[in-house]
Amino acid sequence: MLKAEDYQNGQILLIDKPLTWTSFQAVNKLRWEIRQAFNIKKIKVGHAGTLDPLATGLLIICTGKMTKQINTFQGQDKEYTGTFVIGSTTPSYDLETDISERFPTAHITEDLIHMTTKQFMGTIEQFPPVFSAIKKDGKRLYEFARAGEAVEIKPRTVSISEFEITTIEGQNINFRVVCSKGTYIRSLAHDFGKALNSGAHLSALRRTKIGEFHVDDAVSPEDFIAKLS
Repeated sequence: MLKAEDYQNGQILLIDKPLTWTSFQAVNKLRWEIRQAFNIKKIKVGHAGTLDPLATGLLIICTGKMTKQINTFQGQDKEYTGTFVIGSTTPSYDLETDISERFPTAHITEDLIHMTTKQFMGTIEQFPPVFSAIKKDGKRLYEFARAGEAVEIKPRTVSISEFEITTIEGQNINFRVVCSKGTYIRSLAHDFGKALNSGAHLSALRRTKIGEFHVDDAVSPEDFIAKLS
């Protein structure tokens, strides 16, 4: 069993983030539990790459001296699985907001769906969602969006090394993507819908890998906390 000094010297914790939790909440919860378990007044704890509340999966949490490695982990490629729903869009590009527009899908074939993935392979330009935590003029983009204020968003250069459609079930397209730091899968869903001459939004997302770390080796926050006692 790990001791207080082990966490202070530095640990890499692989956590399977639950649905609706923010990454910040996960870090705060684990920091508090570690402090309580070992009666530590202060300890550095941070995560290596945000996951949206509506996403689940691998969250790398570093403690103590290992927090110095966070930037290294953040820069590694990430793998995601999830589901696009074609035929409709939302302002947030996912289920955080309600459907705002609907589009025809009768022209979309399975072959077209598979072929369209090729448009997004390699280095691409991508606009982040307006409902995101990126800062502009000292404010988060989602603050502008929720206030109904228009804001100019600059595109980002990202890289997608693998993009495959795993199954198609009606309007639900299940996928797997391997991509670089800074890639928004919500934006990929939105752009994919446009490329189909329709619309799409993200309905489910799970991060399965960061570099060589895999979600199969992660534990839930509850299981981690149980092992502290």
